[in-house]
Amino acid sequence: MTKIIRPGSGVLFMKVGTHAKEGLADIISRKSKEIDDAGFSLWGYGGNTCHPRTMVQPFADIFEQQDKPIHLVMEEMNSRHFAEQVRAEEYSSDGIIWKKIPDEINVLGSRFALVLKSLSTEEHKLSLNQTRVPVGPNAGRLGSRYIRGQVDKACLEVLEHPELSNEEDIKEVEINLVAEMDKPYAVFLRNNG
Repeated sequence: MTKIIRPGSGVLFMKVGTHAKEGLADIISRKSKEIDDAGFSLWGYGGNTCHPRTMVQPFADIFEQQDKPIHLVMEEMNSRHFAEQVRAEEYSSDGIIWKKIPDEINVLGSRFALVLKSLSTEEHKLSLNQTRVPVGPNAGRLGSRYIRGQVDKACLEVLEHPELSNEEDIKEVEINLVAEMDKPYAVFLRNNG
């Protein structure tokens, strides 16, 4: 266990790599500069397993009510995401009220984004069999049983002890990148083109 990954903490786990034709090292550099220049960054993503309104925001609310920070913990992977680098121009926490994305921030080729206030390369280990999905239709499911196949991200709560079972669910992942998330935690994106 670490200061970030400890019993009772909320982590949003995500596999990351090339996105919209941009390598991970370049993304990290750009996002770090955005945080320095704008005070926050938007980390783009897609898919519905971490939908802003039905998963990430309710998940964040649980830990916010306990005055606990929510961290995005990322495992580097080989990615084949070669979507076009279309820049989102607006973001919204509810899909109704839209705000202009500051000029200092570029979020590319994504439908949604996580709101980050810090980003750092760190080495951690996350035992997925010591996590559970706390919200949504898969609430209660062990993290090691949820993160399979095409599922590459999840809202997870770290448990006191690993769940013991006869199945081979013990899966420890290397965390290479950590970000502290900030309100509203996850947003919708759009461009006007």
